[in-house]
Amino acid sequence: MSSVPAAPGLWPGAGRLSQRAFSGNPGSRQGPGMDWEDDERPRPGRRAGPPGERRTDSPDGRVPGRGAAVMSLIDSRRAVAGLLEGARAGTAISFARHLQIHGPLLLPGDAGFEPRRILGDLAASGLTGRGGAAFPSARKIAALQGAAAHVTLVVNAMEGEPASIKDQVLCTSTPHLVLDGAAVAAGLTGADRIVVAVAGDRPGQAQALLGALAQRPARVPWEVLALPGRYVSGEESALARAVGGHEALPRFRPDKSLPLRSARRRRVLVHNAETLAHLALVARHGAEWFRSHGTTDAPGTTLVTVSGAVARPGVFEVDYGIRLIELLTRAGAEPRVQAALLGGYGGAWLAGRDFGVACTPVDLRRVGATLGPGIVVALAEDACGLAETARIARFMAGESAGQCGPCVFGLPAIAADLDQLAAGRGGHGALQRLQGHLDIVEGRGACRHPDGVVRLVRSALEVFAEHLALHAAGRPCPHGTRPSLFGPPPLAIRR
Repeated sequence: MSSVPAAPGLWPGAGRLSQRAFSGNPGSRQGPGMDWEDDERPRPGRRAGPPGERRTDSPDGRVPGRGAAVMSLIDSRRAVAGLLEGARAGTAISFARHLQIHGPLLLPGDAGFEPRRILGDLAASGLTGRGGAAFPSARKIAALQGAAAHVTLVVNAMEGEPASIKDQVLCTSTPHLVLDGAAVAAGLTGADRIVVAVAGDRPGQAQALLGALAQRPARVPWEVLALPGRYVSGEESALARAVGGHEALPRFRPDKSLPLRSARRRRVLVHNAETLAHLALVARHGAEWFRSHGTTDAPGTTLVTVSGAVARPGVFEVDYGIRLIELLTRAGAEPRVQAALLGGYGGAWLAGRDFGVACTPVDLRRVGATLGPGIVVALAEDACGLAETARIARFMAGESAGQCGPCVFGLPAIAADLDQLAAGRGGHGALQRLQGHLDIVEGRGACRHPDGVVRLVRSALEVFAEHLALHAAGRPCPHGTRPSLFGPPPLAIRR
């Protein structure tokens, strides 16, 4: 595959690559470093066929952390005609094949494009954001309709959660579905600029998107913006700053109902990549089709990255309402899993006794958990939950934006307390200090980053209470010194 050095600036037919230059051929149909699928015919029907051979994308079956080209095992048994239909790990579906699989879609500028009808279908579908906040997508878009200011639409494909790879899978395997959704959302809001934000340490993702953009008609200027791959860079106020030319740092927003603006006073709408892929399907097939999956209160499907103590880690497309135990079973969980981390590093631990819970926002909230951006990590019976939590807390302290006291001072203090407890040092005094630090930090951050750490640690103190008592008494379990299940942050997902 030929390539020429890329320089920041306009890519003919593709958009602008900002912040970081990647190698690629602007005139080529193919994104550099990606394979493109042209000749396979889509499978008929709404569901995928029988399971194919399990794929691994590295010689030893292991994919390193965020800095590497991350490939995914996609569970073809559960893939429905939608997000993962026809997708294969590491192979980007071409625009022609995309249209074969999903059919044509009227886009802004086409005769017959019906914004009112699409927004009505979106509201009736009940689609909520898949980036973690689960805010109704139709309300988010409707709030910007008729805005007097210019609007920038941001596709949030940053995926700073080390335990998640679902947005990477979408952008590198079926990028046109994400771009379809972005184009429709731009038409609904009148956005005159579309920015796809990706982590700069995943160049393959940016290259796949640039290659896909080169294959499509473009009526609105597009950019692929490569930003530092930090945990907080994908926070929506950080992205609003970034598209205005500033560093991707979260803002203090006491009233999060107010619309986001960039430094240039443009209105900014941020939507997660998976959310926009769902929007593209709702625009094609309508609300009833979308609601044929999931539950009444939580309609549709969702992507979940499952990893940890499972034989078949990867990205699964599942109906909302699936029982957690069923999802873990499909992923080949070990016979005795003591707990699971749901929602990622800013999520919560869930004890094995609660694995029968249905995966809906309401049901998970009742047991103190959330799927967040679609993350489940199984903890093996012989792993130390306190040690894993301490490692995550250290990572999260290092990912702070450094803008407020709770992050600068509070998170390192929490991590230090956990380190002592995990090692069996500090006794009950360390536990009391930890609880005091949690109380001081909670609700006082400039963004939600410190609150996520507090939520995670509080859940660990509850779920691993028996182990905690032994650690505080100076009798730590022998598993805390073993190599981490998660690996040193960022997370390495075993394949």
